[in-house]
Amino acid sequence: MSRPILYDYFRSSAAYRVRIALNLKGVDYESRQIDLRDEQQKSDDYRALNPQGLVPMLQIDGHSLTQSLAIINYLDLRYPNQPLIPASAADRAHVVAMALTIACDIHPLNNLRVLRYLKNELGHSQDEVDAWYAHWIKEGLPALEALAAPRAGKYLFGDGPTAADVCLVPQFYDARRFDVPLDAFPTLLRAEENANKLEAFAAAHPDRQKVPA
Repeated sequence: MSRPILYDYFRSSAAYRVRIALNLKGVDYESRQIDLRDEQQKSDDYRALNPQGLVPMLQIDGHSLTQSLAIINYLDLRYPNQPLIPASAADRAHVVAMALTIACDIHPLNNLRVLRYLKNELGHSQDEVDAWYAHWIKEGLPALEALAAPRAGKYLFGDGPTAADVCLVPQFYDARRFDVPLDAFPTLLRAEENANKLEAFAAAHPDRQKVPA
């Protein structure tokens, strides 16, 4: 069986999620960096593999999988060790809702291509772009804190990492890059702290990836 290939970018939040999930599942994989700074994701060669021209994409078991949460769902079914999405319907809905709060309601509005469009095509200043970024973080995280708190333990749901934590940790990494205060979210901070103690999360951190030259 061929080794899975992750088309990756070291600072991509979505790719960071998939690195964490692969590590939690114990899947050995090859990382191929697609440099978003140089827009390599828009190249004809890459679009032939992934028509969306986005990262991550995971080639595994003869499949080319896109969209981080779809990849995480595949990995969870393919490798049942360390389940990331609970089995029961209600618990599953709760964890997926927390993951989607980040992956659908916060992250897309703050993605690199959106920030570039605001600055380059629409002519906003860097201060205005930073304010846009901070606004959507501040809009989304209080809701996530309230959603998580009643059922959280060491992590966002109970005492084991789930897909919600896999999404949270990269989002907090990005928030800190933009100097967004996070002290108002104790449940989220506790989950992040405990997650980052696990080697699967630590090894996926952008600082431990091969940076494109």
